[in-house]
Amino acid sequence: MMIAMTAATDETATDDARWLAVQRRDAAHDGAFVTAVRTTGIYCRPSCPARTPKRENVRFYASPDSAERAGFRACRRCHPRDPARSEVALAERVCELLRAGGSQMPTLEDLGRAVGVSPFHLQRTFKRVMGVSPRQYAAAQRTQRLKTGLRRTATVTSALYQAGFGSSSRLYEHAPDLLGMTPAAYRNHGRGMRIAYTIVDSPFGRLLAAGTERGIASVAVHEDEAVLVDAMRGEYAAAEIVRDDAAAAPWAAIVLATLRDGAIPADLPLDVRVTAFQARVYAALRQIPAGETRSYSEVASAIGAPKAVRAVARACATNPTPIVVPCHRVVHKDGNVSGFRWGTERKRAILAAERAAARQQTADNRQQTGRSADDADGRR
Repeated sequence: MMIAMTAATDETATDDARWLAVQRRDAAHDGAFVTAVRTTGIYCRPSCPARTPKRENVRFYASPDSAERAGFRACRRCHPRDPARSEVALAERVCELLRAGGSQMPTLEDLGRAVGVSPFHLQRTFKRVMGVSPRQYAAAQRTQRLKTGLRRTATVTSALYQAGFGSSSRLYEHAPDLLGMTPAAYRNHGRGMRIAYTIVDSPFGRLLAAGTERGIASVAVHEDEAVLVDAMRGEYAAAEIVRDDAAAAPWAAIVLATLRDGAIPADLPLDVRVTAFQARVYAALRQIPAGETRSYSEVASAIGAPKAVRAVARACATNPTPIVVPCHRVVHKDGNVSGFRWGTERKRAILAAERAAARQQTADNRQQTGRSADDADGRR
């Protein structure tokens, strides 16, 4: 696969090539050099969004240190000394190339040449920022194209080839992992899939917990049972959805225990079909301790995508398994509590209960520590 080449970014790159990168605000060159402007005394990344200076006032330096030795100071807008920002820009550029590549997967060498870094550096940086490798990201994009195609095209065959699968046998071999069902069943909106659910009392209203033999598929809390069931049917339009209290009881017990003490089992199985980005967000949410909150921007930074605040918010809003994937622990930067599918007041109540449980757990631990110390003194 051919990818449009950018200017070289090594030490032999010409000033003309560097100037072209600055004019394009090409983030792929961030970290390769900095641009210093004599009239302002400031140096920037090539991708800095500030107004492009006049060419005669520009000097290029290999690093922030060399620019500062020459008397320039770092830009407060693009933060050229912050390596994390450069890494995020590189990952975003690679994502663009992978999305634009369509059904064909470019090699690491192709991608490295396109963004001006070695394949090894690209692989390591991309995985650190995105949480998945370029190949895994491309595979997730291909799966998303397949899902879209299965919903829109006339046949499974046309959808699989348009998505980039070379043969139907290869698709069917991986279909259970990609779709959770056969391609034909997915095309028919989950027809043939069986979801068992139960509805029980909880401290915050009637609780619906549903799942398949693979794991929890849906969690919801509301006063009206009809609303709970309708919401689940909207997510799994053609699946066989049955009320089976015995089969779904283990899932309900896990959710109730989580509501009670905030502890989420590390090995809790989830049968939820989400994008690679959503999966990273949900993994980060499960790392937030009970009784604590994080802002949307803090979650975005935690997954290495500090600019993706709105995307994080969307992932929280579309979370099919709240509570066990605790999107309620995410709030606005100013501490404002909102954005919970099952009601802002319910979100406040769950957070308050978790904080109370966390305080009680801390008090119990201190009391236990005190008793252990007293017992040790008594044995002396």
